[in-house]
Amino acid sequence: MPWLSLVRRGDWLVAFIGAMLCALSFALAWQSGVAEKAIVRRGGEIFAELELSRDRQIEVAGPLGITTIAVSKGRVRVVSDPGQHQYCVRQGWLERAGEIAICAPNQVSVQIAGRKEPYDSLSY
Repeated sequence: MPWLSLVRRGDWLVAFIGAMLCALSFALAWQSGVAEKAIVRRGGEIFAELELSRDRQIEVAGPLGITTIAVSKGRVRVVSDPGQHQYCVRQGWLERAGEIAICAPNQVSVQIAGRKEPYDSLSY
């Protein structure tokens, strides 16, 4: 590597500072706000807003049947859904603002909301 002899101490310092700034900007841009509530939608309309501080379970009737949603310990998940593939159930616990589980065949979704919305490609 003959080019390595051309790199000076200051060059390494500039490269290190640049890498640290990139890492810091990535961490700041992708952080989400504190999760405060879960918004449950049925057919695109808001069905319920659930406080994450209170444990509970609700049932949402959709075109295919009942979707069961549970809130526990500041997080939310879809417990059961009549859809064939169970993608929203496999999504697991949602904990951070901006996370969402969509049960498309039954037209039910649950999303975590907070004061500060996270960055995503739609916000850009």
